[in-house]
Amino acid sequence: MLKPNFMSLDKPISIALSNNEIIEITISPLTHGTLHEITPLEAKEHGEATVQLEEGRIYEYLITQGYQLSEPKVVYPSKLEKSLGQIKPNNYVGTLTIPIINLRDNKQCGELQLEVRSEKIDYRQDYQQMLEEIAEKCTELLMQPNAPISQYFTINFNEDARTLYQRFAFIKGILDTDEFNDAIYKVLLSPVTSWEEVEVEKDIRGVKRIDGKLLRQIINGPNRIPLPSTHPLSSKLGSVPQKVKINHKRETVDTPENRFIKYALSYFLYFCGNFANKLTVKSKHRDEVLALEEKLNHWLSNTLFKEVSSLHTLPLNSPILQRKEGYREIFRTWLMFDLAAKLIWHGGDDVYEGGKKDVAMLYEYWVFFKLTDAIGDAFKIKTANINSLIEPTPDGLGLKLKRGKECIPLLGTFEHAARKFNIRFSYNRTFSGKQDYPSAGSWTSPFRPDYTLSVWPQGITEERAEQEASMVHIQFDAKYKRELHKIFEPDGDLEEEKRQQSQGTYKKADLLKMHAYRDAIRRTAGAYVLYPGDVIEEKRRFHEILPGLGAFAIKPSNSKGDSNALTLFLNNIVEHFLNRASQRERMALKEYNIHQFPNKNNLNELLPEAYGSNRSLIPDEVFILIGYYKNKDHLDWIIKEGLYNTRKGSSPVNSNEAGAKYLLLYNGRTKQANLFFKLKDKGPRIYSAEELVKLNYPSKPTQKFYLVFEIDPMLEQEFEKRIWDIKKLSSHFPRQRGLPFSVSLTDLMEVLIRS
Repeated sequence: MLKPNFMSLDKPISIALSNNEIIEITISPLTHGTLHEITPLEAKEHGEATVQLEEGRIYEYLITQGYQLSEPKVVYPSKLEKSLGQIKPNNYVGTLTIPIINLRDNKQCGELQLEVRSEKIDYRQDYQQMLEEIAEKCTELLMQPNAPISQYFTINFNEDARTLYQRFAFIKGILDTDEFNDAIYKVLLSPVTSWEEVEVEKDIRGVKRIDGKLLRQIINGPNRIPLPSTHPLSSKLGSVPQKVKINHKRETVDTPENRFIKYALSYFLYFCGNFANKLTVKSKHRDEVLALEEKLNHWLSNTLFKEVSSLHTLPLNSPILQRKEGYREIFRTWLMFDLAAKLIWHGGDDVYEGGKKDVAMLYEYWVFFKLTDAIGDAFKIKTANINSLIEPTPDGLGLKLKRGKECIPLLGTFEHAARKFNIRFSYNRTFSGKQDYPSAGSWTSPFRPDYTLSVWPQGITEERAEQEASMVHIQFDAKYKRELHKIFEPDGDLEEEKRQQSQGTYKKADLLKMHAYRDAIRRTAGAYVLYPGDVIEEKRRFHEILPGLGAFAIKPSNSKGDSNALTLFLNNIVEHFLNRASQRERMALKEYNIHQFPNKNNLNELLPEAYGSNRSLIPDEVFILIGYYKNKDHLDWIIKEGLYNTRKGSSPVNSNEAGAKYLLLYNGRTKQANLFFKLKDKGPRIYSAEELVKLNYPSKPTQKFYLVFEIDPMLEQEFEKRIWDIKKLSSHFPRQRGLPFSVSLTDLMEVLIRS
């Protein structure tokens, strides 16, 4: 783990300005122990400023008279004296460059560089790892069959240094890895060798085997020496050459694979050298480039490469490059390098433009790829929507991943034997504000969550799914914070929270933002924070996984282990969507039925309160059975037996009639009705004519069967002594005289006769 070697800063900072003056700036932290300094050597090695602040802290500063610091949202000069003020980096993490303004001409004459450190002590390692993984992911996208790379782009070194740097940062993320370093050392320690035949001169006295080629040299070779007269061949040859050329096998490292390794390292070095030429001598990036150049030169100076010749053809089909350890990794890195060098990522400006190293922004981009993979796996959408991420540009390939710009990396269909869903995963999707129901978006202010997962049934459009409340959004936000300050802690100090709010350091802002997403953006069922911490929190509003809020820990140093919780959560989300009997889906239907039309009813009458056994007494959903009685004997029997019978008729009984909660009786001889009864909840039963006769029914039944409702004697007092004008319900009367019908309590109360 890369940890800074902090020293306390107890002296003013001296800065040389462009007008050759030297000024001093004194910085004092409000919280003791939060202002540090590292050595210039360490700062150079890691590309940081020597003066180190901590995120979320407040610092006071004093600058030489006649000058002031100027950086909106970070520097707050005093209203009384411009040379005094406060520095509040808030959640910013990285290199902070603050302009120094000469008050005499109101022009910039220098700059103060400060490093705002994350609370996480391993943020250097996180930065390097995240950049490496983003570079690797992007090059994997470019290697897909449908990637837009049919045209070959060469690196244009006439680009401005900023564009080249964002390319260099990608490439440095590939080369500055332990994996690549290990691969190089494996090649150097155990290089591939081959046997080659070379022609060497050898004293003829040492020759043991003679072939045709050697025989011709013996007969015709130069530099001959006479044979002794005693030699068997002296009479025929007279002389032989002193030395002859023979073929000799030797082991060599000059193989096509080693030539490729040398070529790849030289290619990397060439890129760094050209980029370095674009930088000024004082450029902060120059140190990074020179450090990488030094490493590449060190490797190329190894004795192995002194014996290796130049590469003439690329051995791309070599089994050694594709399989052997060391060679395999370098070959893959070269492929990534070649593509990454062509990739232009304007979103990278958010991460390292102007020399800054914004780890929080890089974390947001890194989480984007992690979340894309996790959602793709959960919903079985394997292919990324490459066209939404990579596009050809006049000078290379553009990665369209940038804060504030929407892109859709996943768009497809989740198919299961039980259900099929459309899936859309968006980055930076904007939900416009002040949208009237049932339009999509926010009913208050506009919102733009970092990531949005949208799920709706297959067979309908997004627009229709939004209109019918069949759409479900799940929002995610990335926060590069070590801890979320226990935002779900049940016993928080409310007075302390108010104090934090007044100071602008409210620690539960992340929780409130998730609530804002959940409550303001229509059809949002869940909102979750992703952060590099240790605690996983998942809160359910009711019983099911949705609706809910939560926080999931996912950090570069343990992304695989942390992803398990996120993967489990997403798998549970999938199971939740497959459940056709979910409470959330029932609630969505209720919402749709209730709000699809504006409420035109206005009921201000005395009614029983909806609690306890009457909790379901909602006037629009409580139905009254309007029943006919034939005469006084029939009415007396109804009251005595606590039963109301009615003919079934030719029309079916609907659910409102069968589920009626009250009964209002009328006999047709008067416009008014005041015989109001409560019905028991068990619903009607079917009685035969014989059963009614046994109950002393006052007349001879004319039907074989009757629907019979049982009266509950416990009528609420609010309904006592009420009279209704029954004739005003004439539009509800059935065609067959004497058959019952139902109206809602709201409709009934509209015909109430008020005394």
